[in-house]
Amino acid sequence: MNQPIVVGDARIHRIEEWSGLFMTPQTLFAGFDAADYAKVRERIPADYLDLDTDALKACLQSFVIELGGRRILIDTGAGNDKDRPGIPLFAHLATPFLRSLEAAGFKRESIDVVICTHLHVDHVGWNTMLQDGQWVPTFPNAQYVFTDPDAQYWNPENRSRYPDKVGEQVNAGFFEDSVQPIVERGMARLVTGPTTLFEGLTLHPAPGHTPGSQTISIESRGQRATFVGDVVHHPLQVFCPDWNSIFCENPDQARATRKAVLERVAHEQALMIPAHFAGRHVARVARASRGFEPRDL
Repeated sequence: MNQPIVVGDARIHRIEEWSGLFMTPQTLFAGFDAADYAKVRERIPADYLDLDTDALKACLQSFVIELGGRRILIDTGAGNDKDRPGIPLFAHLATPFLRSLEAAGFKRESIDVVICTHLHVDHVGWNTMLQDGQWVPTFPNAQYVFTDPDAQYWNPENRSRYPDKVGEQVNAGFFEDSVQPIVERGMARLVTGPTTLFEGLTLHPAPGHTPGSQTISIESRGQRATFVGDVVHHPLQVFCPDWNSIFCENPDQARATRKAVLERVAHEQALMIPAHFAGRHVARVARASRGFEPRDL
């Protein structure tokens, strides 16, 4: 996706941090059903699934929205120089993310708002960068928007309130180096419930994957797009919405949320923009006789 996506007056630019093969559906998806997979496997384009190995193709990517004179960055990937004992794939990276951002026309100082769809290790990393041994905000002029439920849930000071986190090990360390420095500097806005940040951009709670997962909807000139974060990791979950990732904190809630989000996107005829889709990185969703199916992959 070299050209920006146009949604009315909004322009959406994709910034890639990493792409490659990830887990197989058999290992990533709780509730995986071999019979259901066999029915839909051949309907997944090769840009999304390695049919020789069954490995899922995925990306770490951020999106910059230009809307109403603002520059809004959605999710910030894994980041560089971070210690990630729970997921070595994202440890001590040295990616050219900031150079890619600038090549797309966005110096880090020009970002007005940073919104995290949820607080997970691979969605918050570039919130901060290492300078003189300290984690400092990467986007010094931005307001960072996190959900309060996620900020409460992942704060190590609250561990006694939430002792049984599914993702505690894999997400070790991210709050301390990528969220707390933002909060301590008074740069974070913590939101709860549906929130209209400004005309044309609305946040909607989408809990389950994490307690504070949210979708981000933009609307301009009657056109819509919805950033769904990790509510949908892969096109397979559009065909099979009962399949959660193994990283979902509340499985029942995650399944209900996924179905509700797919229904809303289909009803609104919105462009769906997940966090990790490879291929064209976006999709449409249509109702089908037994649920939903992805279009325009």
